[in-house]
Amino acid sequence: MTTSEQSTLATGSWNLDAAHSSVNFTVRHLGISKVRGRFNNFETTFVVDANGAATIEATVHLDSFDTGNSMRDDHVRSAELLNVSEIPTLHFKAVEPVQVAEEFEVTGEVTLGGVTKEITLDVEWGGVQQFQDGSNHAGFSATGTFKRSDFAVAPALPNAMLSDKIAIELDIQLVEPQN
Repeated sequence: MTTSEQSTLATGSWNLDAAHSSVNFTVRHLGISKVRGRFNNFETTFVVDANGAATIEATVHLDSFDTGNSMRDDHVRSAELLNVSEIPTLHFKAVEPVQVAEEFEVTGEVTLGGVTKEITLDVEWGGVQQFQDGSNHAGFSATGTFKRSDFAVAPALPNAMLSDKIAIELDIQLVEPQN
């Protein structure tokens, strides 16, 4: 099944293909360079209803923070920044079901450490392709930004040290439900 053959998604609960998905971020450090990283552990819920609208939720496990520098990663996981021992997850839930199109927006509530704020992600649909095992996979890329100050992440750090704005980039591949 190619992208041109399918313009709607099959109803049901699509499963995350974690091996072909990523949750990435970029933040400016000292205002002069960017630090890039990813979260290695996350889950999604993506359920398509009979009208073709998708209900979307995701949970990111903050202890899976990874920039490729273990000293920095341990510091970011500490109480001074993410405080993963007290705040283990970030949760995203779309405020309403969305219709998938070539490009669309998803507005959702992000909850981190008891604080909930809305953010909007710009999403690009990659289409549906058949994998070598015969299963159909759908691909999505999404980008957005949020402010760490909105969630009281590292409030003692000046913005010159660590930018307030954090850019996120998601590449998500889902496997069609087996009805």
